[in-house]
Amino acid sequence: MMKTSAKILNYLKSKRQADGNDLAHYLEISPRGVRKQLKNLLDKGKITKIGKPPKVFYLIKEETSKDETIEIDPEIEKIINERFLFVSPTGKREEGFEGFIHWCRKTKQPLQKTAKEYLKALEKYDFFRKKIYGNLIDGTDKIETTFQKSYLDKLFYVDFYSIERFGKTKLGQLLLYAKQSQNRTLMKELTKEVKIKINFILKKYKIDGVGFVPPTVKREIQFIRELEKNLSLKKRKISIVKVKTDIIVPQKTLNKLPDRVENAKKTFVVDENNEYKNILLIDDAVGSGATLNELASQMKTRKICRGKIIGLSITGSFKGFDVISEV
Repeated sequence: MMKTSAKILNYLKSKRQADGNDLAHYLEISPRGVRKQLKNLLDKGKITKIGKPPKVFYLIKEETSKDETIEIDPEIEKIINERFLFVSPTGKREEGFEGFIHWCRKTKQPLQKTAKEYLKALEKYDFFRKKIYGNLIDGTDKIETTFQKSYLDKLFYVDFYSIERFGKTKLGQLLLYAKQSQNRTLMKELTKEVKIKINFILKKYKIDGVGFVPPTVKREIQFIRELEKNLSLKKRKISIVKVKTDIIVPQKTLNKLPDRVENAKKTFVVDENNEYKNILLIDDAVGSGATLNELASQMKTRKICRGKIIGLSITGSFKGFDVISEV
């Protein structure tokens, strides 16, 4: 007589996928009995599941060719475990070295060689991290070379949005999917990733006023608002307004620098009469830097800031004027 687990596998092979209720009806056993069988098959790696309760579906796990035994430098593996994140086309999150293996298989690249090349790519981009700035990336040159006049005293990134060949960084992917999926859990995770960096800047530059760049794309859950709430900074908040217009034109849709500068000048207003010594401006992603530079310009022209204005972006582009259109 065929075992229950074998019946489930045969059913999934023929139907491609099924939920617990389908299987309970087919097997004529209780939902509890089905759950026990499914857990056993999941633990053995025979099946996988998609979705979240109450809609969870089970399917046969695809066979993947196993790599030959390859020796990877433990230090390289450690760095990949810390820095790499792969999000599959189906939304499955795979961290660290296991995710890197999956990515190499999917892109048909040799694991050992690619791992070394990934480390070299990280070293190239990590050159811009400065220990004196708490290992933040110094993007000040970007502003100074992009605009005729820079009003920011310093611009920092927590990480680049993407790096050559390997695409979006771990932080870049977390930001993208936190915003696109309106995922508060990912937003909280991002807050933890950046909070220590923000506290470093607050202390180093003796910040007494913090401004958050308001969102331009309408969403039910706004990442920048969630970030502000989760950070719970004990600093005075500077009021920055995104002016309503007949048609909303997000910065990320503008591909020319003059258009971005015009958009920033005419749709962002620092609605503030107080004076501050040193100010921190926080944005989620910097492509051109036009918004941060314009806000800093308003603050200095109106003498809202007597000291330094520091810009901080969770992610930023590597080149001068660039477009990060996804977020």
